[in-house]
Parts: sequence; C-alpha cells; structure tokens
Amino acid sequence: MSTAKAAPSKSATGANPPNQTLYISNLPDKLQKSDLRRNLYYLFTAYGPVLDINAQKTMKMRGQAFVVFRDTSAAVQALRSLQGFEFFGKEMKIQYAKSKSDTIAKLDGTYKIPASALAGSAAAGAATGERSELQQSIFSAPPGSSAAKEPELPKKVEEAHAGVKRPREEEEDEPMEEDDEGAEMEMDESD
Repeated sequence: MSTAKAAPSKSATGANPPNQTLYISNLPDKLQKSDLRRNLYYLFTAYGPVLDINAQKTMKMRGQAFVVFRDTSAAVQALRSLQGFEFFGKEMKIQYAKSKSDTIAKLDGTYKIPASALAGSAAAGAATGERSELQQSIFSAPPGSSAAKEPELPKKVEEAHAGVKRPREEEEDEPMEEDDEGAEMEMDESD
C-alpha cells in the first residue's frame, strides 16, 4: 500500500490543453478579495512570473480565481505542484483555463473587444476599424508633432488671473550687537 498521491489524471487537470492561465476552484470564500489575490500571488510566484490574478467576489465567481503566468511551462509546473494543496483550510482544484485570458490576448495583439462593450457609436467605430476625427488627428500626425493646439500664455503678467503678489517689506539692516570679543563663553555649572 502506498500513501503517495498519484500524478493528476486527465480529469483532475481538465480536458483543456496546457495554457498560460490556470483556473482555480474550491478557494475559501470568506477571504477578502485583496487578501485572496495577494496570497495567491505569493503562492504561485514561486513557479514563475505571474502576470495577473483575476478573483471576483460575485455569487457566480465566489471561491474561484484565474492565475495568468508569463509562460506555459510555469503554469504546468504550478498545476502539478499545487493540485490538491490546502489553501486556508480548503484543497485547491486547479485546471487549465478553457481559453486564452484577456491579459495574454492584449499582450500578443489578438484581443477583441466584447460585443457588450460596443454600446456606443464611438466604440463601435473603433471595433470596425473606423476612426473618429479626433483619433485621426492624433494618430495620423507625424511623430513629434502635437495634434492638439497648445494653450497660449497671457501676453502680460497683468492679464493673468492669478493672485496679486505682496510687496516686499524692507527693514533697515541694523548691525547685530556683539558681546565682548575676547570673553570666554559662559557655561552652566550643571554641565
């Protein structure tokens, strides 16, 4: 009889192929969101650079989180090492995410804005590749030139709407009185 745990089976790691993003479930739901994210970061950073941790406290996502690694090998190593790890009294269940995270998609340039976020016409134009006049003036300008006109400074100081500076009060410089030049400094006897 062996007491050692067997390697995670296909069902334990999920049917999803290895991915940079890990889906973690069975997390303690009483933990504050910031504490959960911080502790997950400390735990998973040991296996590689963590780019993002998405932990939401909605009823649907309570007790779950996504951890995004910079590379897949770090995610594989973390999954193998931490599967069933007791995290604040509960055994974590880890599997690869079903799809690429938004963080990775933004980094590699394949991010698509969700249709629900395209409510405004400006956002819809941006998604279809159309640019507004402002966008064209900013992004089509040659490098080093400013598309926006810089505000002009007032021509005279009097025209400025700033406060009025008080005039300097000059006092006569009186020479300081000096004690006896050759006298020794007096000291208290308590020193």
